[in-house]
Amino acid sequence: MSLAKAIKKILVANRGEIALRVMRAAREMGLGSVAVYSEADRFARHVIEAEESVLIGPPSPLESYLSIEKIIDAAKQTGCDAIHPGYGFLAENAEFSRVCTEAGLIFIGPGPEAISLLGNKLISRETMEAADVPVITGKKIASGKLDDFRSAAEEIGYPVLIKAASGGGGKGMRVVTDPAELKDAVEGASREAKSAFGDETVYLEKYLTRPRHIEFQIMADEAGNAVHLFERECSIQRRHQKIIEETPSPALTPEIREQMGVAAVAAAKAAKYVSAGTVEFLLDEDGSFYFLEVNTRIQVEHPITEMTTGIDLVKEQIRIASGDPLSFAQEDIRPFGHATECRIYAEDPANGFLPSSGKIVYLDEPSAANLRIDSGVYSGCEVPVFYDPILSKVITWGKDRRESTRRMLLALADYKALGIKTNVRYLQAILQHPEYAAGNIYTGFLDEHFPGWTDERPTAEFDVAKVGAVLASLHQETATSSGDESRRGPASIWNQLASWEM
Repeated sequence: MSLAKAIKKILVANRGEIALRVMRAAREMGLGSVAVYSEADRFARHVIEAEESVLIGPPSPLESYLSIEKIIDAAKQTGCDAIHPGYGFLAENAEFSRVCTEAGLIFIGPGPEAISLLGNKLISRETMEAADVPVITGKKIASGKLDDFRSAAEEIGYPVLIKAASGGGGKGMRVVTDPAELKDAVEGASREAKSAFGDETVYLEKYLTRPRHIEFQIMADEAGNAVHLFERECSIQRRHQKIIEETPSPALTPEIREQMGVAAVAAAKAAKYVSAGTVEFLLDEDGSFYFLEVNTRIQVEHPITEMTTGIDLVKEQIRIASGDPLSFAQEDIRPFGHATECRIYAEDPANGFLPSSGKIVYLDEPSAANLRIDSGVYSGCEVPVFYDPILSKVITWGKDRRESTRRMLLALADYKALGIKTNVRYLQAILQHPEYAAGNIYTGFLDEHFPGWTDERPTAEFDVAKVGAVLASLHQETATSSGDESRRGPASIWNQLASWEM
């Protein structure tokens, strides 16, 4: 099937930086694109930069970004022939994939059968066991009754993890170390799962105390070809939410990497998977690894794979959705160097990581060689309270881990946001920790080394309006000065005013 005939215009059923990422890929391929937005996102960057945009409802995700009917109507209204779901929202919704196909639209992702099979962690566990992929001990609680959860936890042994059957992104998960905590954990995880994914089903599995979270990027086409694009280390997590990712993992030996890659491809083939996806594993301290889940979508951290392989994953998704075969074989994929990604969130790490909504009075994102910024915000935009508070992703590449980390620290030092709180200083502290530098990381790293973190560096108090005016007047002078040296000098206004947070 020819790409030019199959897909001409793509509706992006998402918001923020991933919507911009998909639209950019479409433009580079000569394809049209359409953005959708809620009333809260009327002046969002993905709307401003879109070729076309359609209002799909009020701020509530259930009435806008999670409304299948409104998104399908928007696609038809604008003459789209394909829909890309991005990540989050409806990206792993089998019903959405099915309805798209029934409406005559190409869904840029796996079909509903694969999403149902792999998007549900319980079903995917059974599939992986049948394919001889190592699976961690766990148990489905068919009744949903608390007494049955208690019995299962006692059988498996504490600590255990209560986990949402649907979705991903660390939502609907609770670690239980004591039987007295089980009731609240089950109820809390179930509520969060229903809110995030529309499915309150949770199950129980053994919790490894110091594992690494390693995921393998996979890509498969309709002809049955499947490959992996090597691993990403995603062990730096806050409340099961990844915030720093890197590739390659500092923990994998060539032998373990080979074994995990083979298992990832086996998982894709067992599910008859088509499109981009991620097979996630837990790596124990003894080198054994276990299947965790499959994310049936593009991942937030996909840029680091692109930085080390030179392969545009979103474009490849679009080609596969058109019916084209994979444009590369396994032996063609040869990663080079090391890449790191940090997620910039609008939140206050020193105050329980409370979301920091409001207006970004001024934003200055870094620019340098071997640096990529995937951003969904701009100076003057509003950060709404209704959605995930991710602002942008900072991605660096280096010839090795040390160089990539150093470049990331320089980039974070140059990331300036005025008007909201961000996690930039928190990220800097993590990257500078000696255990991180040594590669001794695991999923509980932040809980052990950064409990109750507070920023010890002083932050001056500023009048937002006055400082904004100063920035406006100085911006042109700064932009046309002699480059990074002037901006980093001790007299530079950028350094005098620290991280530009309020």
